[in-house]
Amino acid sequence: MKALPNILTIGRLALTLVVLVLLAVAAGAGVQLKPQLSAWAFVAFVVAAITDFFDGWLARRLDATSVLGAILDPIADKTLVAGAIVGLLAMGVPIALPGGLILFREFAVSALRETLAPKGLRLPVTVLAKWKTTVQLIALAALIAVPALTGALSFSDEAARGAFSGQAQAWGLGLIWLAAAITLWTGAEYALSARKALQARP
Repeated sequence: MKALPNILTIGRLALTLVVLVLLAVAAGAGVQLKPQLSAWAFVAFVVAAITDFFDGWLARRLDATSVLGAILDPIADKTLVAGAIVGLLAMGVPIALPGGLILFREFAVSALRETLAPKGLRLPVTVLAKWKTTVQLIALAALIAVPALTGALSFSDEAARGAFSGQAQAWGLGLIWLAAAITLWTGAEYALSARKALQARP
């Protein structure tokens, strides 16, 4: 049972690959197949996102925290976000700027942690940073769901279908920009915390 949290984390990594492949294939698929592939990608992404909560919760509940889990969990989180962003870009969703800002912050903070670790300094995860991950996952899930919903719902004509798709994507883009703003804000907080820790170090 104590291996379950790490199994969920590894499963999240595997599902990330599934999401990326499905979105990449959907990008070149026809009108009939694209909604189906997007729907499967959405399901895989949601399941992966749910494991992000349960692996940490189970690790604490079962007293099964481990060094391997501490290493794999943030890697799995960032890989899931990065895989979804790359997959959506392959499908032509215009998230290059907010997606790039999110990835820049994530890798910059990871590099900052690696720099501070040999000095014995840590950057504890803040409450806002946890919410940041939640908003990222909701925004990406919403954008992945747009083609699936557009294909599944019935419309009077193609104009109505296009209008729905455009409005749904606009809401998703609004969410991803909100996620990018929170992501950058938390990145700035971490940078300031690191600076204070270094200045306080004798």
